[in-house]
Parts: sequence; structure tokens; C-alpha cells
Amino acid sequence: MHAGRAKLAANQPELDFDAGTGGRPRAGVAVVEGKSSQLLVDVIRDSWDRLGFGVVKDEAFFQLVLAGLVEPTSKLDSLRVIEELGFLPLHHNSYYKALKRCADKDYRPLIQSACFDHVWSGAGGDVSLLMYDVTTLYFEAENEDDLRKVGFSKERRVDPQIVVGLLVDRTGFPLEIACFEGNQPETHTIIPVVTAFQERNQVADMVVVADAGMLSNTNLTAIDEAGLRFIVGSRVTKAPHDLAKHFHWHGDSFNDGQVIDTITMRRHKPDPERAKTRREPVWDPGQHPESWRAIWQYSRKRAVRDGHTLTLQENRALDIIEGHRPAKKARFVKTSGQKTTLDAASLERARALVGLKGYVTNITAGTMPPAEVIASYHDLWHVEQSFRMSKTDLAARPIFHRTLDAIEAHLTIVFTALAIARDLQARSEWSIRKIVKTLRPLQHVTISVGDQQLQAEPAIPDATAQMLQTLGH
Repeated sequence: MHAGRAKLAANQPELDFDAGTGGRPRAGVAVVEGKSSQLLVDVIRDSWDRLGFGVVKDEAFFQLVLAGLVEPTSKLDSLRVIEELGFLPLHHNSYYKALKRCADKDYRPLIQSACFDHVWSGAGGDVSLLMYDVTTLYFEAENEDDLRKVGFSKERRVDPQIVVGLLVDRTGFPLEIACFEGNQPETHTIIPVVTAFQERNQVADMVVVADAGMLSNTNLTAIDEAGLRFIVGSRVTKAPHDLAKHFHWHGDSFNDGQVIDTITMRRHKPDPERAKTRREPVWDPGQHPESWRAIWQYSRKRAVRDGHTLTLQENRALDIIEGHRPAKKARFVKTSGQKTTLDAASLERARALVGLKGYVTNITAGTMPPAEVIASYHDLWHVEQSFRMSKTDLAARPIFHRTLDAIEAHLTIVFTALAIARDLQARSEWSIRKIVKTLRPLQHVTISVGDQQLQAEPAIPDATAQMLQTLGH
């Protein structure tokens, strides 16, 4: 073995892996000149182009969207994200100027129009069913201003906030976004958003689906008068009035999956004479100008879930009454002077309604059968998912911007990123978080050996390669 090594050493000089003068590598040593997550950036830019967002010719704006998709962070920290992706970031002033350009050059209408064109062409011109919902975004700020105000918060926050309305298609792809003052009632937001979408895109016939929070007679009348159709969730407290006939003739007995197609009064309680006949009225806008169509469905699975919730609420009420919990406002707790008792009558009424879910619409039964109304409403989870994506994956909150233009620009960036995330998810069936987590480490590497440069591509696992193939890469 020693003789063999000696013969090899006699004809070959040893490689010196020590650094040369001044820390420079010696000639012939391979040097990594750069690394980039080229695959990830290519996938995102391809979606950007595919959706028609190239109409916004602003590289700084694109990089802000890119950074928001890869690692949501501050505008200043976006430089680091872009640099870690292996690309030359722009000067930080360019990003702040992009926010101003976003407002001055009306990027959002351009992006929203591109989103509409994408849905219109991809769905064969079908934007007949749209979903609407609202959320609140809070600010790390002490004082209110004309936009950022303290308002109703499901999280019981007292920070200044804004109300954001989002309109999406039946798959959850975003079409319109708008922000309102933080103390604006949610029910006052749907008409401006829907009207703006309708006017921009010249859409005359569509169905707007929203949850029970939008259920106000003023809202529904305004949508109806605009020539639009709606499907909204109904409050279960309306069931005794809407289902007066059923309760009169059948009590609180329902079959699993049973559907009752009836009417609900816009303002007044139903005529008690209605209960004298078994047959439910068939809603007709001409014959029932003071009513809307109401559809109620009973589910045994929902009844079990609702019953469990009521039991928890009853136990909470009893704990408060017996002094085991702090005296807070709670359901089924009745206060009279200094005495608290269980509101047994309200609890009994609530238990009689478990398992029921109602839907209100201005679409006749001849146009849309009950099953289709219910199925359309259940698609509302897509807009809720879009909001979850914008709050988590895209980190839409909290917002640190102070001026109206900067806030609007931030929402435009989030809206654009959400559209790209939805497009990639729809085509690959991978979430944007999974795409980023998978592709970001797969880096293209530039290596210098002497006077030559070599490009090394990453090894791509089979599952990833298949995903990329579905995206056209």
C-alpha cells in the first residue's frame, strides 16, 4: 500500500486547499459565487404574468408582493428577504416610493380588473356567484384618526382598527377589496364593495352570498333594488316565526336532512292566521312584497353539536349564578336586582331549535331549488379561507402604516399576493406555505473554477417535480 502511494505521489503534486494570499482561493479551487431560489421566484413571477399583473410595470411593487408571499415582514426588511432569495434588492427608498406610486397610479383597480378578467376567461364568463365577508385589521397605534378607529372587535381589542371587506368568486379567488373606518358597522360595507365591483366590470346579473352578519333589511333591499340576487344566512331566532306552520302542526320534530321552503317577513311578524293551513307559502316577489324567501334545513349532526354548545353555555351560566365564576355577561343568566337566576325559558326555546340552519334569498324556487341555495351558501367558507390566508400566510395584520395611502397600498399588496397564492394553490393543490417551504431551499448555485463559471441546479424530489410540472415548469 505504501509503495502504491509513493508511485502516485511521484507523478502528482498534492492539492493545496489553503487560502491564497489575502484570503483569496488559489487557482483551480472551486468557489461558490452565488446562490438563488430561482425555482421559487420563477413560479411566483409566472403566476404574476399569468394573472395579467404585468399591467403594473413596477419591479419594486413586484418585489414587495414576492417578499409578502415568501416571508411576510416589514417593507424595510423586504430587502433582506429578496437578498436571501439570491436577487439584488432595490434601494429601500424604492419600496417606499412604490407605496406612493401604488396610490398615485391606482394600482389596485388595475390588479382588480386583471383578477376579474382571469376569472371571467377561466370560468367561461361565469361570475354569477360571489362571496362577501369582512374582517378587522388592528394597528400598533395609540391614537385614532379619520380611518383608524376603535370599533367592534371579536377579539375584544381596544386598538385602533379598520374594517376590510373582501369579495371573492365561488373558489375563493379575490375580486374586490376595500377598507372602511374602524367603527363602521359591518352591514354598511357590502353595498359599496358590490356596487364598485358591478360598475367597474359592468356585471348586471350575479348572486351575492354573505353570512348572517349582513342580514339587515336595509342591506337586502338595497341589493334587491340594484337588480342583484342574494343568499345570506338567517339567525336561528327567526325560526319560530318562519316555521310557525311546522311547529303548529308537527311540534319540534324534524327528520335528518329535512328542508322547509317558506317565507320570512322583512319587518313584521307573520300573520298568526298563516298557521291554520299545512302548506308552506311559495315565495313570489309580486305576491309577497313584504317578505323574502326563507329556506330552513335540519341536520341531526348539527343538532348534536348545537346541543353540546348549549350544555356548555348552561353550565357556564350555572357557575356564574352559584358564584364559581366571575359575574360576567353570559347567555341564559337572568338578573333581577342583585339576584341572578337561570333563564330556563330561553334555554328551553334554544333547545327546541337545535339542528336548524336558515337561509334567506330573493331567488325564486323556480330559478334555484333549495338544495342549490344551501350549497351556494356553503361555498362561503372559501372567502373565510382567503381571509385566514391573508391574516396568517400573508400577514395582513397588524399594520404599522400611518397614512391612508400607505394603508391602502399595503392592502393592495396583500390582495395581489392573495390572488397569486390562490392561483398557485388551485393549479398545484399545494398551499402557498407548502410551496414556499419546499422550493425556497432548492437553490441554483453559480460556481467559479479558475476562469470558468459553472451553473449547478438543485436535485428535485419526485413529488416536487410533479407539482412543478402541473404549474408548467
